[in-house]
Amino acid sequence: MKPDISSFDNAAQVERLIDKYFAYIKGKYHIEQKPVKNSKDNAETIEQKVWDREPEPATLSGLALALGFSSRQEFYTYVQHGPFSQAVKQGVLRVEACYEAHLHQNATGAMFALKNMGWNEKHDPSPNTEAGNVLTVNILSSGPPPAGSEKEVKL
Repeated sequence: MKPDISSFDNAAQVERLIDKYFAYIKGKYHIEQKPVKNSKDNAETIEQKVWDREPEPATLSGLALALGFSSRQEFYTYVQHGPFSQAVKQGVLRVEACYEAHLHQNATGAMFALKNMGWNEKHDPSPNTEAGNVLTVNILSSGPPPAGSEKEVKL
């Protein structure tokens, strides 16, 4: 049966469901003994992890589905105004932490996701305007003007 967020009595129930989601996305595997290929008598074996269900990345949509929401809008509304929104916000933060951890592997996708979560890559553009702390730079000359064509270039 699909969980229904409105039926929860306390934050601990929501937290358990979030933990269950994160445990599920880790995937499921078993260990098998495999013979070593170059073994002379095939008596040598190594343990090998065999995936029954591949790991999945953490996603906000996946978290919303695991909690029983029917739409992203319903999920985001609950995050803002739901009775156990603190627990759900922590789940959202866990998803963001997964994206953040992958920044060094695939920056483009992770940066896109973080921007959609409200992150901003720009620094605060407002300069410090306290007296004596403003730096003004005037460029007086930057060398000879660029040539308009090859004929103007002198060797």
